[in-house]
Amino acid sequence: MTYFESLATTPGAPILLVLIVIASYFVGNINPAIILGKIYGVDVRHEGSGNAGTTNVLRTVGKKAGAITFLVDVLKGFAVAFLTMHFLSPAFGAICGVAVVAGHMWPAVFGFRGGKGVATTFGVLLATSWILAVTAILIVFVLVAFFRMVSLGVIVSGILAIPFSAVFERWYPVWVFAMIALIFIKHIGNIKRILKGSESKLSFGNKDKSVKL
Repeated sequence: MTYFESLATTPGAPILLVLIVIASYFVGNINPAIILGKIYGVDVRHEGSGNAGTTNVLRTVGKKAGAITFLVDVLKGFAVAFLTMHFLSPAFGAICGVAVVAGHMWPAVFGFRGGKGVATTFGVLLATSWILAVTAILIVFVLVAFFRMVSLGVIVSGILAIPFSAVFERWYPVWVFAMIALIFIKHIGNIKRILKGSESKLSFGNKDKSVKL
């Protein structure tokens, strides 16, 4: 019997489990893009692409802040999924993984205006299936190299992650679909621009002014 199974038979356990999911959501609310931006006197949600994520921080604040933003976003997703998966159960870890991603995207403490959840989702995948995480990030890199659109790489990688998850772990597809669905919701604007042929492209030189990840 796992700890999660024994906990489920303990009086008050359902309330405790709900509180853990809520706590996971609020861990997702820790948004380094917004916090670092305020330290530097910038609200990244009103600068550049308006997204509270790594790419916009790189452009509006700088490389150091961008690197810190990426690492914190990955680590919070990894920490929540890893701890809940190993101390409770894989299934509960998956639920909390979705919660931390949702918390990043729609943070209550920041007026429900957060980032697009890519780095945090990557962190969750690293904790639950590192081979799926590595496969997904490699797909992103390849597509960005060919098409110079980060959003296209993320979207296609997300679509492919669902069948790939069925190969790596039998029960993963439904859970991965839930996280990818959240990412798609946050990328609706990017999808519309890709279909219209007006999505901003990444410059590999010094003129990258318009990436919208």
